[in-house]
Amino acid sequence: MRALGLDLGSKTLGIALSDPSMILASGIETFRFEEGNYGIALDYIAKYIDNNKVETVVLGLPKNMDGSTGFQANISIDFKNRLEVLTKAKIVLWDERLTSRIVNLAMIQSDMSRKKRKEKVDKLAATVILQSYLDSRR
Repeated sequence: MRALGLDLGSKTLGIALSDPSMILASGIETFRFEEGNYGIALDYIAKYIDNNKVETVVLGLPKNMDGSTGFQANISIDFKNRLEVLTKAKIVLWDERLTSRIVNLAMIQSDMSRKKRKEKVDKLAATVILQSYLDSRR
């Protein structure tokens, strides 16, 4: 079985997938959709889950630095609830504070252009979210 990592934004969905032994996360893609049209993202990811025999979905939960949840976190919680209706996979909310910042800093240190960073940040953030979940299971 596999685990899927998701980094949900207002126009993008970063996607990462684990290996079958659920040890290593790999970035897959960034799915782009019309701003706020989460229904399209839900349909896309539900099919992806079915096609790839995903057992667990780890969805980033963007908490505020004080640990509280805000507007974007509520969108992620709603996305989780709607995804649970569409699939049999276990959906886990995972604290993603600073994930995108860590990814951006790593890309800057590797001298990646701003354009390439923008294209890759969501996919890599999903990879960090999934990898941290997988590491926590050991």
